[in-house]
Amino acid sequence: MRIISGSFKGKKILEPKDFKTRPLKDLTKESIFNIIKHSNKFKINLSNSSILDLFSGVGSFGIECLSRGVKKVIFIENYQGVLPLLKKNLNNLNSIENYDVIEKDIYNEKTLLNLNYKFDIIFLDPPYKNKNLNKLLSIIFKEKILSKNGVLIIHRHIDEIDDFTSYFKSIEQKKYGISKIIFLSPLY
Repeated sequence: MRIISGSFKGKKILEPKDFKTRPLKDLTKESIFNIIKHSNKFKINLSNSSILDLFSGVGSFGIECLSRGVKKVIFIENYQGVLPLLKKNLNNLNSIENYDVIEKDIYNEKTLLNLNYKFDIIFLDPPYKNKNLNKLLSIIFKEKILSKNGVLIIHRHIDEIDDFTSYFKSIEQKKYGISKIIFLSPLY
């Protein structure tokens, strides 16, 4: 797994040895960034964007954002089996300082409430079997953590059926092998 574009293009991203973490595949990641850059359904300027990377894993999405020159990335991950790799991958970027790693449970309401920040892109890559997304989406929506013109991107198993319609409108959905990427905008 490598960084696809930007100032760190080609740099290797360390991957976990266990099977509890499922890193975002390069092809899927490249497609996400192509959609962000070229979609006429939403307008995101990466260089001015603040990114929230939930269930960060080894940091593949957020690190790609840093390589592409975003303003800020906040990584939230608490799985001890992958945190050392996330930190090592970030340290390998040398002098980059426009990120924070929060080692807390994403389902603890205070984790998101204490951010005190609005994000242009929120990326969620939960475990495929995760059934608690509505709780997170409710907090993101009610606290307006995603900016009004922002985009919520969710990586899910292709067979998962989720209902996001209470808080978000589906903008686009793409399928990649056994996974799908869902692009959502807030209903406020």
